[in-house]
Amino acid sequence: MQSYIGVLARSRVPLVDKKWSQIPKDIKEQIWEAVDMAFVVGQGGKNSVLASAAKKWKDFKSTLTRHYILPYTNDKEKLSQPPKTYKFIEKAQWDAFVASRLSKDFESVHSQHAQIREKLEYNHRLSRKGYAGLEDQLEETMPGVEIDRSTLWKRARQDKHGNIPDPKVAEKAKLIDELQKQVSEGKVSVHDSNDVLTMALGPEHPGRLRAVGAGISPRQYFNLPKPQRVSFDDRLKESLRVLLQEETKKMEAKAREETLRMEARTKQLVEAEREHFLSQLSQLIPNFDPTMLKTRISQSPKNPMSDKASCSGGDVRSLHVEDDTAKMGKHQEDEEKEEEKRDEEKEEEKEKEDEEKHDDKVIEVGDYSNMEAPSSLKTLCRYVETTLLPEDKILQFTIDKEVFGGERDTFLLPEDITQFAGMEEIGATVVAVYMRYLHDVLKKANMTSMVGFIDPATVSANSGTIADRSRLVAGRLQKTDGEQIFMMPYNPGLVSLTGFCFYDFQ
Repeated sequence: MQSYIGVLARSRVPLVDKKWSQIPKDIKEQIWEAVDMAFVVGQGGKNSVLASAAKKWKDFKSTLTRHYILPYTNDKEKLSQPPKTYKFIEKAQWDAFVASRLSKDFESVHSQHAQIREKLEYNHRLSRKGYAGLEDQLEETMPGVEIDRSTLWKRARQDKHGNIPDPKVAEKAKLIDELQKQVSEGKVSVHDSNDVLTMALGPEHPGRLRAVGAGISPRQYFNLPKPQRVSFDDRLKESLRVLLQEETKKMEAKAREETLRMEARTKQLVEAEREHFLSQLSQLIPNFDPTMLKTRISQSPKNPMSDKASCSGGDVRSLHVEDDTAKMGKHQEDEEKEEEKRDEEKEEEKEKEDEEKHDDKVIEVGDYSNMEAPSSLKTLCRYVETTLLPEDKILQFTIDKEVFGGERDTFLLPEDITQFAGMEEIGATVVAVYMRYLHDVLKKANMTSMVGFIDPATVSANSGTIADRSRLVAGRLQKTDGEQIFMMPYNPGLVSLTGFCFYDFQ
């Protein structure tokens, strides 16, 4: 706060040869408002803030005089421009300030203040920390020990190695140690203002007090019991703690409310998209009964992911991946194990069926010449029938690193293509190849920074537990460098859904 006050005093108060009392009140008010907005000052703090600003403004003018004016009294060229360190000083103000500092009136004032400064014998080495900061530091390093004025005065004049370079100060510090020892032994008694520091240095000046910092008078210090001062600090800390707790509760309540609202909104979107999907199927498929598909959807498992996806329709889901998914309870882990066991049994049965089909080499290609499909799909099906099947070939693809975050090779079997053409269940490989194609389209349109893809292999039911799959998804999201919409396949069991993952990097 003191540094901030110093910046305000230097930059907002004009550099003029006037006293602080002559500075316009609106400028002082601006300084106070800026400090009050940035820091918790409390009632009655305005006077101390402005007093600190006045001293810092005066010290700033003294620094300019000693370092940038007096050393160059015979070099007018160097005095023609303000110092580069303080670019906020206007040229007209600098010229007027330099002229005032080179006048004969200032020479007499400067000489008078220099003589006063020489009378200060015991200079401290606290810099900006101050006695308040020193006291806090000693309370941390010396718990349970009462820190009095004499201890603060002595520590404030030590260097970073604990030594006192000034012989005069070292002599007074030695006297303070002796007096403290006598007080602890009961040979010397202290009361009110007649404490160890007063015995060592002599009586205080009226209205001021040594080794306690600015703004504290002898009456305030000696008439206010020490326990009361400590309890005030404790009360302040307790009030701040209560305030933080209240704000935390408000934020948590707001977060819960927002979560519930988003869940309700997501449910509405899913239901609306499902109805739209069913209506589209009713128009495309003759004698289609939507109630049958609705029943199958409602009876599907709640969360399982499959490596099979259907190209018969789409839905929208919002997925929020949290880093702490791995911290699931034991009950959920048991459910996952049972679920994985069931999936493995189904997968073994499916593999047996596939092996039997592959051994027999019976793949229903069908007559694609009359089907309603794009010509490119018909051409692909004919290629499967005439080339891939007779020669037992596959289609190989390389998926670049920028598609899923890691480069890998994959392939399509003939049955993958025939299943796709026949509107049957398709494998995760088909979805991955299609995502690769979408990435190429987005790349041509310079939209790869807006839309990203998540590898179906990382979210399929065969890719470990739900916790493992969640970590893979979270890792994919964290490796991106912008706010994107991520697309990933999601299969709740019987009907595949197209999942959209919105990840906010801010």
